[in-house]
Amino acid sequence: MSDLRIEAVVGEVALEQWRHVHNVIVPPDALSLDEVRERAGRNRLENAYVGDVLVGCSTVRPPTDDAVVTVIARVLPEFRRRGYGAALYDHVLAYARVLGARAVETCVLAVNEDGLRFARARGFTEVERYVLDGGTAEWVDLRLMPVPV
Repeated sequence: MSDLRIEAVVGEVALEQWRHVHNVIVPPDALSLDEVRERAGRNRLENAYVGDVLVGCSTVRPPTDDAVVTVIARVLPEFRRRGYGAALYDHVLAYARVLGARAVETCVLAVNEDGLRFARARGFTEVERYVLDGGTAEWVDLRLMPVPV
């Protein structure tokens, strides 16, 4: 997508934009601005734009001891099925490769059928379903191994 621009989250406006996309797509895990700031300190957060319009965001969690990198690409519902998710995913997957990932994981809210379909279409397989302590929403962890070249 030549019209998609992906930028690292820097500054309060970008943090709030990332938060907006995250909270729209995963309302059971809605985050405060302070929680987003904390995540930005340990993960790579990026926003995706078409022109000046925010269409999505991403998260890359650094590798674990066994070189597993978690990538999450989110596209606002009104911008889906236009190739933005694929472009954003390709971008974060390339970054995971730079980090030395031997496997890539993602996490999708179980009711997000678009997200599950998207991940499975790219070769991710389900590893686990669970509900967080005190929560009611079901989450799905998926893994891709080996990392495509």
